[in-house]
Amino acid sequence: MVQPKHHVIIGSGITGTQAAITLRERDPKSRITIITMSTLLFYNRYDLPDVFRGRTDWQSFLVYPPSFYEELNIKLRRGSRVVNVDSTRKEITLGHKETIRYDTLLVSSGGRGYLPEELVDFRSLMHNFATFEAAMNVKKILPENGKVIMLGGDMLGLDLARNLIQCGYTVTVITGEHTFWPHTVEGNERKTFMKALESMKVETFDGDKAEGIASIEEGKKGKPARKIIFKDDTVLEGDVVMPFFGLAPAVEFMIGSDADIERGLLVNPELRTTNEHIFAAGDVCQIWDKKDKSYKFFYGWKNVRAMGEVAAKNMTGDNTAFVTTQDEKLRLDKKGQINSPFWEYD
Repeated sequence: MVQPKHHVIIGSGITGTQAAITLRERDPKSRITIITMSTLLFYNRYDLPDVFRGRTDWQSFLVYPPSFYEELNIKLRRGSRVVNVDSTRKEITLGHKETIRYDTLLVSSGGRGYLPEELVDFRSLMHNFATFEAAMNVKKILPENGKVIMLGGDMLGLDLARNLIQCGYTVTVITGEHTFWPHTVEGNERKTFMKALESMKVETFDGDKAEGIASIEEGKKGKPARKIIFKDDTVLEGDVVMPFFGLAPAVEFMIGSDADIERGLLVNPELRTTNEHIFAAGDVCQIWDKKDKSYKFFYGWKNVRAMGEVAAKNMTGDNTAFVTTQDEKLRLDKKGQINSPFWEYD
């Protein structure tokens, strides 16, 4: 008797979840397993700034209830860390040494916040905003009308900044090469968008002119909790320091898996890696662009959701190429404020 195929997905975000839905539609008898480091079910990270508006029940952020996975017969392994993928054995090893066999594997582990090497030693003094738990922690320690110092200022950070300001907080963005990432904004266009930030009441500080950050320290008793000292001796104080320097693909567990890696996993337009049984989709992969003859990252909710669907189709015998429909241009709205297509989701 032919055993049903086992499709394994690493990552439970929009990419992995959409892939699981499509796999179930196309292969009703298959086994589907989602492996995620998250302890929560799939929730919309775009909504996390709502914690500052009093939305603190984690269940309200869930995109699908637990029954959704049960009805689709999708096995969800939460709080599980993949440490190795053996493509010869078609086997995944988890952090607690358990192994899971697969017939097809989709890597949709996304990216984690990138932190420049010179700031790594100060990691313990900074707060991220990548998970519900992290968002609630920032809400807890940030005093009413408090001040956030944001490093880098990528589009994820600027989305949080505009929400914080609407909720009565002060935000200072230390600008640099990562400001507006993943948009490419240069010259006069950059000046236009920097002025737009000011119109949005986002305070900006040119980190390059201050010769970069020398150190991040704890504030003294009765003072703001954090102090940033620049190499030109300028000092900025705030209640929370948050890094937003873009994303680094989470691919370390794929080293030695027979899937080629540059910064992310390299895939063809059909999202196949160099191993025929392994696919990759979302922020974790670089897709071959035939026109530009180079591998490119594609970001945004619409892109990564579409990748999940395309990957699932091809894992079940199709040969569909991913085509981006996401506008990648930063723009101004009618009020002259920044509006990014990477802030849009449905």
